[in-house]
Amino acid sequence: MTYEHLDTDLVNELLGDGRASLRSLAEELDVSVTTVSNHLSDLEEEDVIQGYTPIVDYDALGYDVTAVMQLKAEGSALPKITESLKDHRQMISVYEVTGNYDVIAIGKFKDTDDMNDQIKQLITDPDINQSNTSIVLNAVSENEQFELDPDEDN
Repeated sequence: MTYEHLDTDLVNELLGDGRASLRSLAEELDVSVTTVSNHLSDLEEEDVIQGYTPIVDYDALGYDVTAVMQLKAEGSALPKITESLKDHRQMISVYEVTGNYDVIAIGKFKDTDDMNDQIKQLITDPDINQSNTSIVLNAVSENEQFELDPDEDN
């Protein structure tokens, strides 16, 4: 096998099964276990692969309310606000964005009372000038990743 797209192929295999053994990856990619191990180590070292994490169905665990918060921050307070949101255990995504708001944060909550209590605590920060919260009615797609196209390799 040519190694031209090996890293891309390796990432795509792991997207399909993040628990695949080195041996099964080597067989699938038609290379040696040592080659897979070396390339995998390189990808981890370069932070291309940052961990191996289960995909959790929070709804099944009772966190069936998803809220999307949009926040306007007071100028220099943006890093403090995003750090606070990032450290909040039920916030699953925090983004600094362009547009009418400075931050978009997505959180998972047990119910609307839990969401309301926690969001009220979060937005009492005097450096938050404005907020808008939407409740997700139906998660059409969530936690999706996409396979890499070998033809787009650097």
